[in-house]
Amino acid sequence: MEDGNNVNSEIVNAFSKGKIVLDTSTLIDGRISYLIDKFSFRGEVVIPEPALAELEAQANFGKMSGFRGLEEISKLRMLSEERDFKIKFSGKRPGLEDVKLSRGGAIDDMIRRVAWEERATLITCDRVQHLVSIAKGIDSVYLQQEKIMPENTKIMTFFTPDTTSVHLREGIPPMAKRGRIGNLKLIKLSESPMTIDELKIIAHEILESARQDDDSSIEIERHGATVVQLRDLRIAIAEKPFADKMEITAVRPVAKVSIHEYGVDEELKRRFIERQRGILIAGPPGAGKSTFAASVADYLIENGFMVKTMESPRDLMVRDEITQYAPLEGSMELTSDILLLVRPDYTIYDELRKTSDFQTFADMRLAGVGMIGVTHATRPIDAIQRMVGRVDLGVIPQVVDTVIFIDAGRIKKVYELKFTVKVPSGMIEADLARPVIDVLDFKTKRVEFEIYTYGEQVVVMPLVGERDPDEIKSSLEAILSELVSDYEVDVLSDRKAIVRVPEDQISFLLGRRGRNIRRIEDEVKISIDVQPLKEKRKGKTVEAEIGETGKQWIIYAPGLEGKEVDIFVENDYITTASVGRKGVIKIRKDKDIGKALKLAVMRGQRVFIKY
Repeated sequence: MEDGNNVNSEIVNAFSKGKIVLDTSTLIDGRISYLIDKFSFRGEVVIPEPALAELEAQANFGKMSGFRGLEEISKLRMLSEERDFKIKFSGKRPGLEDVKLSRGGAIDDMIRRVAWEERATLITCDRVQHLVSIAKGIDSVYLQQEKIMPENTKIMTFFTPDTTSVHLREGIPPMAKRGRIGNLKLIKLSESPMTIDELKIIAHEILESARQDDDSSIEIERHGATVVQLRDLRIAIAEKPFADKMEITAVRPVAKVSIHEYGVDEELKRRFIERQRGILIAGPPGAGKSTFAASVADYLIENGFMVKTMESPRDLMVRDEITQYAPLEGSMELTSDILLLVRPDYTIYDELRKTSDFQTFADMRLAGVGMIGVTHATRPIDAIQRMVGRVDLGVIPQVVDTVIFIDAGRIKKVYELKFTVKVPSGMIEADLARPVIDVLDFKTKRVEFEIYTYGEQVVVMPLVGERDPDEIKSSLEAILSELVSDYEVDVLSDRKAIVRVPEDQISFLLGRRGRNIRRIEDEVKISIDVQPLKEKRKGKTVEAEIGETGKQWIIYAPGLEGKEVDIFVENDYITTASVGRKGVIKIRKDKDIGKALKLAVMRGQRVFIKY
């Protein structure tokens, strides 16, 4: 590698020949004006029209490199009047075909042609350009870029060990958030407002350091917006016209936390590793979601799982064994295609925001990959609601079966999702049974929300504040014991219960015009469905054999002819039915129960009969 003295001697030698050509990389670098001034160049500076066109295009796309190159030309123009050297624009402006082939070197070739025709020395910061020029017999000097280490950039001087983010804005004093997660304070770092020139210098340092450092990268470069991952710093640079004033925001994780430090119970840890799952990590911005996701990734690696990430930008602080993937050609869908070939056990998707993100997440999960998604939500249930309308309702429990809500760096809530067919809470008629997603508290296993369709609407029904079902059952039994000789009570929720009594006592329990049952409902504050009490079931359970015809599912129940039985899919109750004279139960495929059986058959789930 060349040192500074060698570069200076080559520059002086090039200057002595009287004519130099500057390519795009040299103008963007910005040191040539300083060197011309330092070594009192008195010859002619040739700026190729292709280089000027390239800078103009970059500036029109809002790239900082384009503006910096044009500013360097302005400096050279002013310096030429002071130092008495000439500036000349030469060459042909590139056409549309040349622009299309620019990545293949078409613009660079036009610049070399200018140097050849002008019989001048080409100054370049592009090593490939320099080597090609030498190979073609063109006099060239390689102006090696100054190495800027991330730790030596000015942005790092604003950070202290407890600083989570730095906020620099034109015309405003520098600000920073300091403290611990959950107790962060925005403080002023100086009384002097930041100038546009200071911000441009800081931004240039960041970009150059990211280009040179193997552990850093420029993640996004758009019209007026640039996102850089500088080691563990995620830096967003905003300029006009995207922002009203120039702004630089740098965010970093305060600490790398182990999953054990979150107080995760053993049941939840087993849930991560017993099989690949669909997990959503949700929480408000800055709550510590990504930090927790990184700790889960490390835990999975420790337990022998292959883990990859999908990120834009790539800012998760994970172990070296974990490959971090960005959008391929700007598309996470293309990234998922590659990941399905790589076949990881788990993929961390950071962050889920757009519809395409949720759809890609669902596609990978249904393909059998364990998925952990990070998404913004102010409440735990909001994370599930963000999937409604983006993923088919009946598929949601297969895509996501666990939701972990993080706030202030702590696990505040864990939900478990289960799919069942039942009459939703608040409804009474048995024919209103439909597929329902139960959202259960992971610790207590109590249903806190039900998600189902009602007409064309998707209903997310909160059941928070439920009374204890055992308490409701005891209250009903105390009343029924004084009114009827025999009874059964099934409490479906804190809003609904089924009471079965002997058929000859139903009218007495209902009372004239339903007065008795309304009195009981008012007393217990629950809706009661009165049904005839059939023959007591012995509580036996057998696995059922299922067949089908064109329009019906056939459940075979030999020996149970004429009896009423309960049908379960695995452990989930779906309906009660009467066995026909031929020992079979027929269920229409176009009914909700039939659709539930179809799902069970497709998933390979077992169907049981309880009698």
